[in-house]
Amino acid sequence: MTAKSQETPANPSLADPHIVRRGLLFIVSSPSGAGKTTLARRLLAADSNIAMSVSVTTRAPRPGERNGIDYHFVDRDAFEIMKTRGDLLEWARVFDNHYGTPRAPVEDAIHAGKDVLFDIDWQGAQQLSEKMQGDVVRVFVLPPSGGILEQRLKTRAQDSDETVARRMAAASAEISHWPEYDYVIVNSDLEQSTGALHAILTAERLKRERLLGLSEFVRDLQAML
Repeated sequence: MTAKSQETPANPSLADPHIVRRGLLFIVSSPSGAGKTTLARRLLAADSNIAMSVSVTTRAPRPGERNGIDYHFVDRDAFEIMKTRGDLLEWARVFDNHYGTPRAPVEDAIHAGKDVLFDIDWQGAQQLSEKMQGDVVRVFVLPPSGGILEQRLKTRAQDSDETVARRMAAASAEISHWPEYDYVIVNSDLEQSTGALHAILTAERLKRERLLGLSEFVRDLQAML
């Protein structure tokens, strides 16, 4: 993968057209019910330069989910073929189903200076960090308490009582991976958490190593002084 693209990357944060930005992979993880999906949707609605990575999954669609929009729904055999061919950047098994990230659209977005948002678990975050080192920003979202987490799972009414119990049992193990992340947000207030997520993304976009052409710009600037 090359650092530069044939296209001119989007450049929303810098005024000089000679300084372009390489895109980043923005990972948001949490135990189920902590609010990462709501935060991700808010970020997408507010920022046109970041797009959601559409995962491949072997699970059945939930009511209202659309193939190719929410997920790419495939059977187990098709998923295994994608893994074997190297078409997936990461994959994981979660509650008896398999999930993965298609490689090509992610690499195309980064080269074009676009950011990609990932709503994935710690397993996927580890794999992306290994394969795309330097391009990944990881945010872990924590619930304010175990009681509130259980209440949120029950309130959304998407899962049976048995599934809610399984998710609560798995939450402690998932939370144990928080030190592997670059940032942590305790989601006790949705507005504050949304603002924190925006602030992290803005700061990461301005990191020196993501600004292509910056060294040349500075040398030219010094030459004119």
